[in-house]
Amino acid sequence: MDCIFCLIDRAILVETKLSQAFFDGFPVSPGHSLVIPKRHVPTIWELSAEEYVDLFNLVKEVKELIQDQFEPQGINVGANFGQAAGQTVFHAHIHIIPRYSGDVPDPRGGIRNIIPGKGTY
Repeated sequence: MDCIFCLIDRAILVETKLSQAFFDGFPVSPGHSLVIPKRHVPTIWELSAEEYVDLFNLVKEVKELIQDQFEPQGINVGANFGQAAGQTVFHAHIHIIPRYSGDVPDPRGGIRNIIPGKGTY
């Protein structure tokens, strides 16, 4: 299997029996991290209940690590499930993206800005 997350070659920030976290290889902001299940599944929808809970508990722990180390003013948490949603690595993963005041001109709408022009309401 040629999955870059199954063959991870970077430092692990924190891990559990079922999940692990590391800095994104192409970060959009300082501290941008990924949390993945250790078992290869394309999306979180294929995880067992135990794996799902473990994954999101680790998301919370990584958020705290990022907060302590990088002191962002906000955080976006998100995932891409399926090619139409922008998924390019088909091993489930959750992005934890620190946000900083002034990193974009107008952050209102947050993840709603995935589709241009749809973020304002």
